[in-house]
Amino acid sequence: MPAYWMISNRALENGVPGSARGPVTYWVSDAGPLNVFTNWKQASAADFQTMLAGAADQFPSLDHASNEQQSHVTFFIHGYNNGWQDAAQRYQQLCADLYSGAGSLGLCISFDWPSQGSVLGYLPDRASARECANDLADIFSRLYDWLLGKQQAAMADPKNTCKAKVSVISHSMGNYLMQKALAAAWTRKNQPLLSSLINQLVMVAADVDNDLFDADGSDASDGIAVANLTYRITALYSGRDAVLGASAGLKHLARAGLAAAGWRRILRRTWTTSGRWIVPVSFRRAWAAWTFTARISVRMARYH
Repeated sequence: MPAYWMISNRALENGVPGSARGPVTYWVSDAGPLNVFTNWKQASAADFQTMLAGAADQFPSLDHASNEQQSHVTFFIHGYNNGWQDAAQRYQQLCADLYSGAGSLGLCISFDWPSQGSVLGYLPDRASARECANDLADIFSRLYDWLLGKQQAAMADPKNTCKAKVSVISHSMGNYLMQKALAAAWTRKNQPLLSSLINQLVMVAADVDNDLFDADGSDASDGIAVANLTYRITALYSGRDAVLGASAGLKHLARAGLAAAGWRRILRRTWTTSGRWIVPVSFRRAWAAWTFTARISVRMARYH
């Protein structure tokens, strides 16, 4: 199976992915460096899906008691100020850290969207992220349908059980793109309440409003969608994040990002109410969830 996977909606400029939006394309690679575009081979959407399903089917088959050790198919969504080469380098480093060797978490797919790759391009990048959400929503919607099909097949024969969990690591403004994509996908699927899509969502230095998960927040409907399509949500942040501070000023808000105030509200609800994103009470399951997010925490600290 391919070692690296990329879904991109960057238009090609002089033969390499640029900073403008283009059609969604699918790519695989067997070796780096991944920021050399000739190391990638384009695949059709159907071939990409077939290869991905085949790769996931090679994951270990575990019994229900070992569910938390199940391998992941992870989407990595890069953030603001990431040109294609920078995004490819970050993705390759993430794969080396977490998705290779004996301790691999599974496989990782880069969703590469057209950031300007400029410190001064914050507002254009935000507009691009919002525009690209529909492309990611298309992918999430198709994945949701595929997983439902696998669930029905497993009911007929347990041997057809899906061997992978779906997870997302979104960084910086990639969280805004993810937020809007999940909101669109949830609406398209008639707002399901009983079927989640994402097992683990790790929001790293999330450039989203800190009232995202508040019932009376400005983006509350998006927060409801994210919560209903996700089993566990973890936010990683620093109170000294200069980029989120700049984001707050540019968006004319008192605070941007899921920082301390916003996340404390989430934690209170997480521990005291039931829902798709409740922290598990079993120590074994809690430790497994912590292992996944802690490994990501240590590695992602270097990326921001």
